[in-house]
This record gives sequence, C-alpha cells and structure tokens, in this order.
Amino acid sequence: MIELRTISKTYTRPTGESVQALRDVSLRVDRGEFLAIVGASGSGKSTLMNILGLLDRPDPGGQYLFGGDDVSTLGINEQARMRNKKIGFVFQAFHLLPRTSALENVELPLLYSDRASLAGLGARALEAVGLSDRMHHTPGELSGGQQQRVAIARALVNEPDLLLADEPTGNLDARSALDVMAILQSLHNLGRTIILVTHDAAMAAHCTRMVRLEQGRVVADSPIAEPVQAMAMQEATR
Repeated sequence: MIELRTISKTYTRPTGESVQALRDVSLRVDRGEFLAIVGASGSGKSTLMNILGLLDRPDPGGQYLFGGDDVSTLGINEQARMRNKKIGFVFQAFHLLPRTSALENVELPLLYSDRASLAGLGARALEAVGLSDRMHHTPGELSGGQQQRVAIARALVNEPDLLLADEPTGNLDARSALDVMAILQSLHNLGRTIILVTHDAAMAAHCTRMVRLEQGRVVADSPIAEPVQAMAMQEATR
C-alpha cells in the first residue's frame, strides 16, 4: 500500500545551518500491517510520520507511493483531501475540543467529507473503541485513556486506509496504555493498516513488525514473531 523510495528531508535552522532529518529512507508497508517505527529522540521518527501523513514534503528526488500513486508532489489542496479520506491520525496529545461532547469531537472530520451519508458514523466509531456509553460526555468528564480512545474513534470515523499513531500512549498510565494497545491490536485484526511511531520498545512489541531509525536512516527492519498481546496483559493485571 505504501512505498518510500530514497526519501530524504533537510531542514534549515534559523541560524542558517542545515540539518538532515532523514537520509535515503526506503520502506514498504503492505496493506493490513501493524508496523512500529522506533528510535531515540532526534532519530527522524516524527519527520517520517509527517511525510507519511502528508503533513510535510520530502526533499526532491525521492518518491512516496500510496496505492501506487506518487503523492509526494501533490498540491496542498489535493494532499488535504487525501488526508481526510485516506489517513487517520492519533497523537500523544489528544487534541479534543474541551467544551464539545465525545460524539461531536469524533464527527469533526465529517465536516469535510463528501460521503453521501454520514448518519451514524460517529456513533459506530465510538462503539468500536468501547465508548458507546460516553458519547455525550465532554473531555473533562473522561479519563486520559478514554480521551485517547475518543481520538482513535475520530481517526477512524472516515474509515481511512491508513491509521498513523504518534506516541499514542505517551501521556497515559500503564493500564490505559494497555487499553489503547488492545484497541489498536483489535483494529489490526480486522484488517486495518496501522503505523505506530514510538520510542517505547514495550509498546512496539505489540506490533507485528519493527523498523528502527538512527540519525535519519533505517538501521533495522524485522518482523516480530510473537507480538505481545495487550488483552492478555490486561487480564493478568486485574
């Protein structure tokens, strides 16, 4: 579904100094994979996620193929339409509107949708993350783990081809982190393509494949033979 061909990204600091965040990254992600991108701070993880999510452009010369189409050269409006239709985002910070119900937060991406029918999509997305009984609660009435589940539902509401999760457990306690990973695993089991960006090896171990970045380069890419099952860990800690 995704193929990166020799992708690089260079930034210029205010001092005029050039910093190469990514160096000739080539990567293939098949439909239905649950991939972890790991690395220390400054390794290029966030830059890579921004390029995968069409939030940033690579340097000229590389290619980003999504479904066989080169999307790295799309215009701003075309990229925005593709993000809305094809890509769902989950961030470390939940980015929920504080005075708006869970259901209304989840339905926000539908404001830009051209679907023929939108009825019930938000409710179904909340049901998928186990929050059908919290639809009308505001973020202040929800725990951190529940807020992140609302954010996952919002990312799912347009039924995207790709789910990008950037440190989704970074602001959560251990139990809530397991809840989130269990949801991501269940979505993967249903056929969702998920890319998890994390510095936490314990969270990456829940995925089926791990790519490690160092200084902007891919230094390791290997399957995880036996992913840790978050649901089993939840049961064991009860």
